[in-house]
Amino acid sequence: MNNKIRFFHLLIIIALFLGACNLPSNNPEDIRATAAAQTVEALLSATPAIPDTATPTPFETITPIPTAAFTSTPLATATSNCNVAQFITDVTIPDGTIMTPGQSFTKKWRIRNIGSCAWNGYNLVFDSGEALGASPSKPIALVNPGQELDLEVAFTAPATAGTYRSYWRIVTNGNVLVPVVSGYQGRSFYVEIKVQAPTPSNTQLNLNAIASESGTLYEPAAGVPQTILAGDTGDNSIARGYMSFDISSISGKTIQSASLNLGSCSTMQNPFTSLSGIWVGEVQYPLPLDQADYNISGNGIVLLDSIPAPIDVKTNVQARVTEGKARFQIRLHPAGLSDNDGQADYITCNAGSVTLTIVHNP
Repeated sequence: MNNKIRFFHLLIIIALFLGACNLPSNNPEDIRATAAAQTVEALLSATPAIPDTATPTPFETITPIPTAAFTSTPLATATSNCNVAQFITDVTIPDGTIMTPGQSFTKKWRIRNIGSCAWNGYNLVFDSGEALGASPSKPIALVNPGQELDLEVAFTAPATAGTYRSYWRIVTNGNVLVPVVSGYQGRSFYVEIKVQAPTPSNTQLNLNAIASESGTLYEPAAGVPQTILAGDTGDNSIARGYMSFDISSISGKTIQSASLNLGSCSTMQNPFTSLSGIWVGEVQYPLPLDQADYNISGNGIVLLDSIPAPIDVKTNVQARVTEGKARFQIRLHPAGLSDNDGQADYITCNAGSVTLTIVHNP
């Protein structure tokens, strides 16, 4: 581009020079033309100065990052643990089983060998908690990988009520702990029991009527025989039978059941029909039994139309026991008047065969 500019300037100077040649020499203009020509000549003869050329700064050579040679390294393969157990289930004695003091029992745990080594010479040993009378160590038979077995220990429940745990673990023949998957804290398994004092069993009391306090009253009065009879007689007298039971031994007890059994009684004719039935009621008469008790008030329990099955008298007995009474007393009497047929119609019982059965708590 600079060369083109210089060439253009040169053409202008040459044109000026040629024009000056046609003018007189003494003309001032000639002088100037001569000077111009000399200038042109000087320009043409001069060695053109090479303009400074900007030397570009070379870029820094980027050294490529060497590509690491890729070597395929296989992932590490998990090595199977040699000694690992897995708790499967409680075979016997679920957690929280109720035991009585001193009760003997056997606990079984189902365990699987999930390691890669056979268990040879291994032991089941007590770890912590309550030993519960068990031997602290027990050998385990050979168990190959993948096999299951039931480990069992004989225990005895403590004498004191409470909740107890006994922890057990497996150790190698070098006394190294074998981890237990699904076990307690990954190391053991346990038995848990609850010891409770046995609930005292209920007591059954079988009482017969007291012959000396039992008997029959008639209307009109005819003495107090100890035979218990209720109905009418051949002379159309009305008879009422009384029976007394000693309950002094169960004062303050809670009654679970009480029944009066008249199954041993017998009948003459049919008092249940001819006399409109026989009432069984509770009375409280002072001892000894006498004629003044013939019309003593009482509470009806049941009206019989035949020799009955055992009669429920729990409520009545409980009331007397709660009151601290020493006797429970019963009266049998016809529901209606004599039928005046001149024939005896009655139910009769023997004091020694009439039974009051009471079940109470201790």
